[in-house]
Amino acid sequence: MTAGVPHREPGAGPPGERFAVLDPATGEAFGEAPDQRPDELDDVVARAHEAWRGWRSDPAARATALLASADAVEAAGAELAPLLTREQGKPLAESYAEVARTAARLRHFAGMTPELRTIADGRPVHSEIRWRSLGPVAAIVPWNFPLQLASAKFVPALAAGNTVVLKPSPFTPLATRLLGSVLSAALPEGVLTVITGREPLGALLASHPGIRHVTFTGSVPTGRAVAEAAAPGLARVTLELGGNDAAVLLDDVDVERIADRLFWAAFRNCGQVCMAVKRVYAPARLHSQVVEALAERAKTVVVGAGLDPGTELGPLNNAPQLARVERCTDRALADGARAVAGGHRLDRPGYFYAPTVLADVPPDSQVVTEEQFGPVLPVLAYRSLDEAVEAANSTRFGLGGSVWGTDLDRAEAVAGRLECGTAWINHHAELSLAQPFAGIKDSGVGVAGGAWGLYGNLRPFVVHRPKEVRR
Repeated sequence: MTAGVPHREPGAGPPGERFAVLDPATGEAFGEAPDQRPDELDDVVARAHEAWRGWRSDPAARATALLASADAVEAAGAELAPLLTREQGKPLAESYAEVARTAARLRHFAGMTPELRTIADGRPVHSEIRWRSLGPVAAIVPWNFPLQLASAKFVPALAAGNTVVLKPSPFTPLATRLLGSVLSAALPEGVLTVITGREPLGALLASHPGIRHVTFTGSVPTGRAVAEAAAPGLARVTLELGGNDAAVLLDDVDVERIADRLFWAAFRNCGQVCMAVKRVYAPARLHSQVVEALAERAKTVVVGAGLDPGTELGPLNNAPQLARVERCTDRALADGARAVAGGHRLDRPGYFYAPTVLADVPPDSQVVTEEQFGPVLPVLAYRSLDEAVEAANSTRFGLGGSVWGTDLDRAEAVAGRLECGTAWINHHAELSLAQPFAGIKDSGVGVAGGAWGLYGNLRPFVVHRPKEVRR
């Protein structure tokens, strides 16, 4: 534990000058971050507004700065990745991948500019649609992918000419603070500011009258609170609020061929992925085979601290999430589910839960209807494809979904019936930097990713000019 740092969970107790950051592999504090006061927000947002004046005016300089930022992130990978693993828990290779994705996104958006458009409507007027930035943007980021989700918010905002105030989760503030320091060498002062602290800092940032766009990833209740906080100032909101993605296996699926892909689509990052597979629907005649194939992998995967070279699956990030996963699984078992693998905490320090595969799960059990966000996967049997599709669409979420089978045309037809923002065939949760990302129902509001992410940070400005001089 860092000398002089009280051992307390982020968010506990009255605000102080600094707060402890815990290592999820041990449950012990290993660092600390500033607990910034709400009364500091006025100065932070004012500096962002002042920096916006110059940043918005020179697209070529912005592109150069974003490319330099990508180089700086790559050069700092050996510092960023271990720190990210230490505070988040994921295996070190996954942290390096997150750093690489951040650099790739900076390069991708550096070359992207909004398209000028003209309106041809038969009038003797030349109408041109130009694009203007919004102003200071608030980016509020969760703890599962601190750098990747931060960059998904601040990079398109910066490319569009906005400035950004970035607030990471109090569970994972350190790698984001380091990222901000790394980028400060490439970006003008005030263009990107990282603030850290416990609530109500995030709520006050969302409600600040100087913020013109609030982009948030997190839970549905918090997302609603963010939207309410932003409403009085009429700030634009983009909300990514999680998912309960279903994987529908068709009766021609090759179980052994897809088992590894399906397992990691559910368990990567210890299941703490908004678009992870969180429910599997298998044909009744293949159900036992699917359960056993997934359970075999769950029983043999190497679980440990993310910094250990052999680790394949790390801990959950924090004690509240561990408790939630445990409650959800215990309730499923009480409802009659059977743990074919796992079903319990691991007896070691830190926030470890055994990779769990559940069979015989009632369809109305919480582990099916809600987002467990942990290393727990229910596998449910279906007797007709219509029944499977109806079940897949039955929750209040609609982020992603997937269909798995040998006949690709048939699988695509089934995918087209899923009520979600993205559907995959024979894989899951793979996103290109060029594609849009959005959910329906309780999974969110607005669109991120690709050109849609850029235009989500711009507003149209229309100029009308007569084609001939009027006399």
